[in-house]
Amino acid sequence: MTQPRNTDPYADARAFYGSELRRLREDAGLSQDQLGQRAFCSGTYIGQFETAARRPQLEISKLLDEVLGSGEHLQRLCRLARTTKVADYFADAAELERQARTISECSPMFIPGLLQTEAYARALTRASQRFASQQVVEQLVSARLERAQLLDGPTAPVDWTIIHESALRVTVGAPAIMREQLTYLVETVQCRPNVVLQVLPFAAGPHPFMNTMVSLMEFSDAPPVVYTESAYSGQLIEDPALVAQFQSAYDLARATALSPEASLSLIRSAAEEWTTHEYHN
Repeated sequence: MTQPRNTDPYADARAFYGSELRRLREDAGLSQDQLGQRAFCSGTYIGQFETAARRPQLEISKLLDEVLGSGEHLQRLCRLARTTKVADYFADAAELERQARTISECSPMFIPGLLQTEAYARALTRASQRFASQQVVEQLVSARLERAQLLDGPTAPVDWTIIHESALRVTVGAPAIMREQLTYLVETVQCRPNVVLQVLPFAAGPHPFMNTMVSLMEFSDAPPVVYTESAYSGQLIEDPALVAQFQSAYDLARATALSPEASLSLIRSAAEEWTTHEYHN
């Protein structure tokens, strides 16, 4: 999770932010730990910014500017460094997602981004970005499909996803899009041993994540984090006690959901039903 990126200050905006933070800190005669204490964070956190291992945060950049007497220099660089292909509120989670050893998701109403087909992603994005230009929609769809590539390769994380049965039944785009999406889910699980999928059926009743999408990420060299998302906003949670509470709730949802085998059977059945809908329309 803390592996440094390319620290050439001219490589990208994040690397330049890190080099400027290091320069300002050293000019002030402060160690990473000393600066962290004054900015109410750890020295390790400062080090992650300096090595471009983590995207800078605007709020912490404001504190650092105050401590280092650098005006709004780091805040301006932070805005540049936070330029991203995905929604800004998701950008930090997307960065951590690429470094995770295990990703455990629970989605109450739709198929999560890592498992979406292009057509499904486009229909879902258009629905949530009703007034956005087609160019913006296509950029978001492209970024989502790019994210899905992390499920392949020798370092791919284990992806354990729970989707509610609602996600199989709510029409996104058209029946043909739904059939393709559900068929893709089955094929993905069959072709990728690192992907586990469970369905939480209607019969299971209420569950802890009814109104929010949750993603728990575990790492080889850092504590786990949780990302929660609702419409147009998201939150990265790192407090150990709260992360543990989310983990317990996820374990309960996993125990309540159908087995992976029964889940695939239900998904196959739902895909066939969408085929019937397609013929009748």
